Amino acid sequence: MDRGSDLARFLRTRRARLRPEDHGLKTYGERRRVPGLRREEVAMLAGVSVSYYRSMEQGLSRNASDQVIDALARALRLDEQEHEHLRLLARPGAGARPRRRRSASEPVDPRSQLLVESVTGPALIIGPTGDVLAWNTLGHALLAGHVDPEGPYRRHDRPNLARLIVLDPHGRDLYVDWPAKVRGVAAHLRYNAARHPDDDRIAAIIGELMVNSKEFARIWAGYGVRPCGVDDLELAHPLVGRLSLVQHLLVSPTDPDRVLHVYVAEPDSPSDAALRLLAGLTAGEAPSSAPERASTTQRASTT
Repeated sequence: MDRGSDLARFLRTRRARLRPEDHGLKTYGERRRVPGLRREEVAMLAGVSVSYYRSMEQGLSRNASDQVIDALARALRLDEQEHEHLRLLARPGAGARPRRRRSASEPVDPRSQLLVESVTGPALIIGPTGDVLAWNTLGHALLAGHVDPEGPYRRHDRPNLARLIVLDPHGRDLYVDWPAKVRGVAAHLRYNAARHPDDDRIAAIIGELMVNSKEFARIWAGYGVRPCGVDDLELAHPLVGRLSLVQHLLVSPTDPDRVLHVYVAEPDSPSDAALRLLAGLTAGEAPSSAPERASTTQRASTT
């Protein structure tokens, strides 16, 4: 990812969404050629020179101090995630994770696999690119029942949740508010792309989604950035109908790039009943045992 151009686009999009009156600036009724604050106004609010801010917005200044970054965050009214994103773009190496070439053959830890299998509700382990590294039977049935359940445990062709949501017709039908889900996918991929600027796999996934989905490309141009978090989901499942679920994320303390997604329903609700029905319908479709998969995958990765 080109951090210089990313920094430029990020600053321009955040400047464009603000109005002078948001900061109490007087406009005297003059016509503006572009929406949002002018560069001069952002520079004044942040207490930096216009030439310095212009160089940042052109992607030329790449070593801003903490004080400047904090001042710009206040001037542009960035939230916590956007503030951190600005820091990653404006100060290369500040918080970015070391370069690491990822491979689809990387196995999940056997203990993590057992954790997924022990969850009674739908559960998956997702990597920073959206690759599904593991799932339990109900997680597979809920989000991708049309996909081979053994997919996450093969070496080179794991299913990718971002791809399933954006490009797969099943994903478009599954998520009731599909555009909102695509916005979440784009924002999460941009968040991880900044943390892993040299990760070829993330860049490849983003490129594939942009080329094959006009909706994703349009949303990507808006430059949203946000990690995944607790989220309310409305699903229209082909087997059990509508479900209202809450997505919870648990981050591994030893590897924050691998996140456990767990989906829960309100106890004794229609959605809870639908999940139990789905579990009953798919009870006989469980793939090979978790320990066997994990140990087999680990042996394969070392050969």
